[in-house]
Amino acid sequence: MELYKHQIDAVEKLKSGSILCGGVGSGKSRTSIVYFFVKECGGSLEINGDGEYKEMSDPKDLYIITTAKKRDSMEWDKECAPFIIFRNRENSVNGVELHVDSWNSIAKYSDVSDAFFIFDEQRVVGYGAWVKAFLKIAKNNHWILLSATPGDTWSDYIPVFIANGFFKNKTQFNREHVIWSRYAKYPKIDRYINCGKLLRMRNSILVEMKYSKPTISHHEIVDVDYDSKTYKEAVRNRWDIFKEEPVRDAAGLCYLLRRITNSSGDRKEKLKAILEEHSKVIIFYNFDYELEILRSIGDELGIPTSEWNGHKHQAIPDTDSWLYLCQYTSACEGWNCIDTDTIIFFSQSYSYKVMVQAAGRIDRMNTPFTDLYYYHLKSYSPIDVAIRRALDRKKNFNEAAFVNRT
Repeated sequence: MELYKHQIDAVEKLKSGSILCGGVGSGKSRTSIVYFFVKECGGSLEINGDGEYKEMSDPKDLYIITTAKKRDSMEWDKECAPFIIFRNRENSVNGVELHVDSWNSIAKYSDVSDAFFIFDEQRVVGYGAWVKAFLKIAKNNHWILLSATPGDTWSDYIPVFIANGFFKNKTQFNREHVIWSRYAKYPKIDRYINCGKLLRMRNSILVEMKYSKPTISHHEIVDVDYDSKTYKEAVRNRWDIFKEEPVRDAAGLCYLLRRITNSSGDRKEKLKAILEEHSKVIIFYNFDYELEILRSIGDELGIPTSEWNGHKHQAIPDTDSWLYLCQYTSACEGWNCIDTDTIIFFSQSYSYKVMVQAAGRIDRMNTPFTDLYYYHLKSYSPIDVAIRRALDRKKNFNEAAFVNRT
């Protein structure tokens, strides 16, 4: 078993209830399985030529809750195979049985006990059905959580704090650490108090994987034109020129303005110019009308094209050149590709986290490339500029706030 120093250090620091925090491509999956094998089950591994392999003295079943894409691609099964851990108990080391499922099915495992859970790709935010199932599982099992971006605010940590026994429930957390806004029409947090205590709690469970990346990321902003006349008319008239009907709300207006912006002929031509320089390219987009544009460009240039979105789950073409069209929500996480060094962002996501996750699809520790190229197609339309500013601040774009200023 080969591990980097930051992975070995993380294994030593981990304990049940920890958040393993590492950038996209840092090797969280392998690190978590080594921890399970050695620390949770009492086994031994030969790592980087040192030590020796020994079976587990205290085996327990392994449950991995991950994204649907990782479950379907059996990525976790491949990670577990070198450890002789399989879904078939009879073939697995010490009779350990592997279970891999998606977050949508987490409630199925609420009654499992005396097992070990790896919660992959942070989903325990808020207080919905997934969080309730997570808390029930955490009460009766050992577990760790893997995340590249564990939390933006203290409220994001509430479920993990409760699972670790720091608070009895959300009410206690709010009573001890939240000051509510007096003037908001709905419950809105004004600020947090006693943050020193919260910081100590977080530090006690957060295990960060810090390492020097072998790759160099090159982000290039590609300026594209947009139809400013049609854009201004849409803002003034609030009329959807594509549906031939009035714009009903803020979301509808933002969608319309983005469609006008993203459908420009110049954006298409700039994309074609990039494709002349790179033979294998992943392209991220937001909307179905963008997908139609990208499909037409692939057909026009005669480049083999595959898709991963809400409609299709295709594999990357096995050809000398290809386009892989990925919708942000469906394909920003849970897979990786080391066959290309190029990602094009045809349009921007509203979410900073999503943009980071998307960029990480090619930024892996085992990539053969040193230089990675990211092309961001951006215009100077007001909505594109507003989204860019939000992402530059590592914030999410707010449609209602933008429309109120428009």
